[in-house]
Amino acid sequence: MFKFMMLAVEANRVIALRTMKLMRGGRSGRREAKLMVSEKIIAASEAAVSLIVGTSTDKIIQRYRHHVARNAKRLGGLKTGQNRVTKGTRRRRK
Repeated sequence: MFKFMMLAVEANRVIALRTMKLMRGGRSGRREAKLMVSEKIIAASEAAVSLIVGTSTDKIIQRYRHHVARNAKRLGGLKTGQNRVTKGTRRRRK
């Protein structure tokens, strides 16, 4: 039960990060939307096959947590756009 609760907590964090990225829109938002749908289909298919072959629910939850952790790591690098200076954008003093 603990692993299931942890999955729920971790998934909520990823949902929040994804929502921020989707709200920003643009090319990266569209890419994230497509990626989100394809990842969910793949993960659900993987879980269904695992259930069919008799994998324990603990192992399935562990695998889902792995997917969620990978997404959290990827999305955790989001910047708010504040205090971010990219190369070549600094103003020169006159």
